Amino acid sequence: MSISVAVVGATGRMGKLALDLIDGAQDLRLHAALDSKSEISQVVGADVVFDVTRFEVSETVVDFCITNGLKVVVGTSGWSASKLAAVEAKLHTANAAKPANEQAAVLVIPNFSIGSMLASKFAAEAATFFDSIEIVEAHHAGKIDSPSGTAVRTAEMISHARAVAGLTQPLLPGVGQEARGQVAAGVPIHSLRLAGVSAKQDVLFGGESEVLTISHEVSSVSSYKAGILLAIRTAATATALTVGLQAVVEASKR
Repeated sequence: MSISVAVVGATGRMGKLALDLIDGAQDLRLHAALDSKSEISQVVGADVVFDVTRFEVSETVVDFCITNGLKVVVGTSGWSASKLAAVEAKLHTANAAKPANEQAAVLVIPNFSIGSMLASKFAAEAATFFDSIEIVEAHHAGKIDSPSGTAVRTAEMISHARAVAGLTQPLLPGVGQEARGQVAAGVPIHSLRLAGVSAKQDVLFGGESEVLTISHEVSSVSSYKAGILLAIRTAATATALTVGLQAVVEASKR
């Protein structure tokens, strides 16, 4: 049985990649390809909606999918912890009286790269051993948002790991100075937008007489193929909010 997929943001880099993956997968078929001029109602009837747009558009897409009992995979940046909490509340209300096969689901994946998933996981583990932590992320010159969703998600994972361990992120000297970067979940993030770069993230941990760097870099969108396919296939039977590729991997094994 094939999974029908509607791609929102089909003319962008990630949207085009998704279309190619759907075309090449025997268990997937295209329901609709939407661009900025399309009506969102075109996604109705799809088994899974794949959203790679801008955040203000993504919010509309997610709200529409929840209201209409659709499963949506979100690859759009900008979904903060507070925004995700609101989505979870909406999902709970919308799904309360529906059978599982009619329930909406939202999978928010800041980065579809397996390597990036592992790098963020390793960074969260290392965060319990260091108090001085900063993130430097670089993306192609055409990326309009900063910091990246991956960097913010990594910072949130670092903060959570430290909280579980009973640690806090100390107040960093210089916070408030423009050149110190944007602070997310207690971690400064420095964003670069450069020609010649696809995506790169370094998480730096400073200790006494040592610096640990956890680095990950991709050279093209091809690195996202496995994660996109896994997310779409997992979304088809999902019934709640799932955040991050690691959670998708775990869900697919159940």
